[in-house]
Amino acid sequence: MTERDEFFMKRAIALAKEGMHKNAGGPFGAVVVKNDEIVAEGYNKVKLNHDPTAHAEIVAIREACNKLNDSELKDCTLYTSCEPCPMCLGAIYWTRLKMVYFGSSHKDAAAANFDDQFIYDEIEKNIEDRKVSFVQLGREEAIGVFKEWQAKENKTE
Repeated sequence: MTERDEFFMKRAIALAKEGMHKNAGGPFGAVVVKNDEIVAEGYNKVKLNHDPTAHAEIVAIREACNKLNDSELKDCTLYTSCEPCPMCLGAIYWTRLKMVYFGSSHKDAAAANFDDQFIYDEIEKNIEDRKVSFVQLGREEAIGVFKEWQAKENKTE
């Protein structure tokens, strides 16, 4: 780890404190870095925005994608004050970030009452055994949209 890496992690942690003191949401912060420069940053805004998806990583990723005018962040690194939750982990993979540095672990977060283990447990279950009911409906019509997509000439891959 370099001094620059430590600098970016300290910024992510400072953002976690900032958001926490503003009562915007939980104590989480994140920065997206490209070419050794911060292109986006964020802290948890779940309570501020009444948005359960407004985790620090998601806030920073959304801002980075907007600023870079791209849905992929292949040349970027994420620094986050805590190991990402399952939702943020999914966003990290969808945006194709090249690397993630994290401060505290998911076990540290669980000890502070930010425990995502129930989500990891649900993912492993068969769909019919999950706590939230999932019912498949309109499959044939929905598959038709995929067929249209596959045949579409001018699609963005």
